[in-house]
Amino acid sequence: MLEIKNERIAIPVVLLAGLLWSFGPLIVRYMDEPNLVPWQYLFARGIVIFLILNIFLFFEEGKNFYKNYFKIGLSGLIGGAGLAIAMITFIWSIINTSAAITLLCLAAMPFITALLGFLFLRETISFNVWIAIVVAAVGILIMALGNTSQSSLLGLVFGLASAIGFSVFSVSLRWRKETPKFTTVAIAGLFCAIVSSIILFIDGKSFISSSYNEGLFAIHGTVVCLGLILYSIGSKAIPAAELTLLSLTEIIGGIFWVWLPLFGVNEVPSNNTIIGGFLIFLSISYYSLTIKTNRRFIALN
Repeated sequence: MLEIKNERIAIPVVLLAGLLWSFGPLIVRYMDEPNLVPWQYLFARGIVIFLILNIFLFFEEGKNFYKNYFKIGLSGLIGGAGLAIAMITFIWSIINTSAAITLLCLAAMPFITALLGFLFLRETISFNVWIAIVVAAVGILIMALGNTSQSSLLGLVFGLASAIGFSVFSVSLRWRKETPKFTTVAIAGLFCAIVSSIILFIDGKSFISSSYNEGLFAIHGTVVCLGLILYSIGSKAIPAAELTLLSLTEIIGGIFWVWLPLFGVNEVPSNNTIIGGFLIFLSISYYSLTIKTNRRFIALN
């Protein structure tokens, strides 16, 4: 795979990856009644992710790329399942609450990953990281207190579930570092398509939405894959602390696009969301100053 070793070039490449991912919530907001077609969305997005990543692997590794699937192992299956759950709960979160709350829940992923690593891989957590985790937890609690309606609170819960799913993916790669990452993501897309197919079949619903929605489903899946490829190309030249801060591009950009009146959504975060979000950003900034060597993988929405 093409790798960039110059950090000055790698930083804008990773920033571009986060920028691409940040358009995900805006794409969802442009869909026609997304609350009525979440499984059609997941079916189409899963297939697009699976196809694009396999095409990329074919050009990257040649006709024997399929052998990666034999190297997946238990860690790859767990990681793929975790990522599929993250993708599923992401759409259920964002159709039930504001994009800001969904994205800020995802911003807490480094701390959830640290906790899962501590529980299952016996990775140590320093005192400074514990402080960052507590501050982020307070921020999430403040956001929860500001979401009194049942649907909005449900959206926050799904947002946290999505962050946990992404963290499971990250921890699975730490557990067995030789697990093929792109193939694991492709499997996650396949899991999404299979689960969506089963539910749509049981409910007797069409697998296809309107042509307008299907186009947006495909665009979102493509944006996810392009961002992932760019991130993988640039991330190996950037220290983990900087990667953590660069990952905020996705969060800040996603909140900004749905707020910017130019795009016609005009979704303004509540005061509790702003206060809680500030604490989460503060905790991430503090966290980035304390970690030295561990690399992490940012959200793939």
